[in-house]
Amino acid sequence: MADEGEAKVARGASLLILLQIVSRAITFVANQILVRFLTAQLLGISTQLEVFYLSVIFFARESLRVAVQRQGSVASRRAKPQLHQDQNGAHQRERGTRQAAETQTVVNLGYISNLLGLVAAVVLGSAYLRSVSAETVATTPNFIASVYLYALASILELLSEPVFVVMQIRLNFGARASAEAVATFAKCLVTLASAVWASRNRLELGVLPFALGQTAFSLGLLGVYAYHGTALAAREGFSLLPKRLGPTSGTTSKTTTATSDYVLSYFYRPTVNLASSMMLQSFVKHLLTQGDTFLVSILSTPQAQGVYALANNYGGLLARLVLQPIEESSRSHWSRLLSATATIDTNQQQQPSPSPEEQQDADVQQTRANPEPSPAALNQASENLTTLLQGYTLASLPLLAFGPVAAPLVLSIVAGPQWTASGAGDALAVYVYYIPLLAINGLTEAFVASVATEAQVHRQSAWMMGFSLVFAVAGYVFMRVLAWGAIGLVCANAINMACRIVWAVVFIQRYFAHYASSSSSKGTSWEFSRVLPKPATIVLAAVAAQVVRRVTPGSVGAQELLGFKAVIGELLKIAGVVVPFLVTL
Repeated sequence: MADEGEAKVARGASLLILLQIVSRAITFVANQILVRFLTAQLLGISTQLEVFYLSVIFFARESLRVAVQRQGSVASRRAKPQLHQDQNGAHQRERGTRQAAETQTVVNLGYISNLLGLVAAVVLGSAYLRSVSAETVATTPNFIASVYLYALASILELLSEPVFVVMQIRLNFGARASAEAVATFAKCLVTLASAVWASRNRLELGVLPFALGQTAFSLGLLGVYAYHGTALAAREGFSLLPKRLGPTSGTTSKTTTATSDYVLSYFYRPTVNLASSMMLQSFVKHLLTQGDTFLVSILSTPQAQGVYALANNYGGLLARLVLQPIEESSRSHWSRLLSATATIDTNQQQQPSPSPEEQQDADVQQTRANPEPSPAALNQASENLTTLLQGYTLASLPLLAFGPVAAPLVLSIVAGPQWTASGAGDALAVYVYYIPLLAINGLTEAFVASVATEAQVHRQSAWMMGFSLVFAVAGYVFMRVLAWGAIGLVCANAINMACRIVWAVVFIQRYFAHYASSSSSKGTSWEFSRVLPKPATIVLAAVAAQVVRRVTPGSVGAQELLGFKAVIGELLKIAGVVVPFLVTL
């Protein structure tokens, strides 16, 4: 069953990566067209609106999603193992009933996100409108209407959360892939159509095309999830609406226990408690994730915000395209793997071989009955984490060697020389150094989220709050004192990310060391030094970086002076160094 589960997770990760490639390609093309119609100020304001939208979504669902993944099966946790199936199929019917109850529990939990989303949309929307200057409101057409549309889009997207969490625990990545594909296409189509229509009719819509596109995205997501959820509910006998899960009539002896398992007879209490404990961590994590946008909005003008937003959009393309699906799939895999324990050592070997469905029930029950991960699971998790991080660090070498020179040149082609002249090229060149930190942090924190206890989550939140203060101080020094602008913001982000990586690495080492000291898991360990490239490879990358700077003199910071053919020529020179370097790796 473990191999089957790993294969399913691997297929899911591949599907999500493929989806990200296709959807990001569509979004990339759409953005290349849109950027021709935008000024830096409008791009900066649209970034603020997107952060408002993401903040509502994040606060409403992030901690609950992680809690549902961590808690896993609900009904099977309370059921006793039943590995014998009678001749009339009673066990199959009972299993179907348990599965429907488990699914209904997850559906109910999804509606907590809806309630939190309504509150967050009102509170954050009001706070955002009060924080915007009167000049920005007056000079940006349809600004207020756009804020309302973004709030509506966030609520519409959260309506699909009950179905999403069901598909997530079932590892049904196909439904998610189709939903996000349809939603992305709808967003690009509506955004582009409205922007082009306004341009042809000489109308000033401001950021309204972005708001309309985001609303179309949420409607597409909701429509596809509703389709898949309705079909699954009809087939398995649960409801997509909240349903009471308290004690049924005639159950007197266990009424108190059943009632204590649920909040208001609808929401499974252990999951709600875990989500509540992770809420503070989610809040701090979101501040750190979107803190760059918050900080730049305070310390700079919308013009500077637009420059940083463009550099961030292109620089973070790799993270959104490849790294995020890997992190999500790894977190789901580790949550399942490290909650599993030693195999069942009863006399089951003398019984007939159970069906795959029965074995899955037994595995889940055994998983929840024993709190300590098995040595095999710990070794597998250690190897998986090491292999992924080794791939990240090795891929970072050519990125760091050639990216700072090539990135501004590519930007001058895809966004136009006017954006390169605005400083976005230099900011993107510095952003390249930030990408490896972003990748390592995402994977290590995914592991922490998979295994951390409530007490450890609270400690992490406290440390992250401290890191946020470090980030704010660094941002103030770089942007206000040294006047580095967007480049200073990237440097502040890098310092913050390095702090978070150090904390996560120390946590992971202590986690494996704790189990390595026990007799049952002797030999399990993890060291960060194992993921670092060989010294000779690092030296080779440093030499290649110097070579590429010599063959492309004056390219960084002067791309706006180069024509299209000259830029292509510079990129070909860089490629002439990149290819031999990759061959020698």
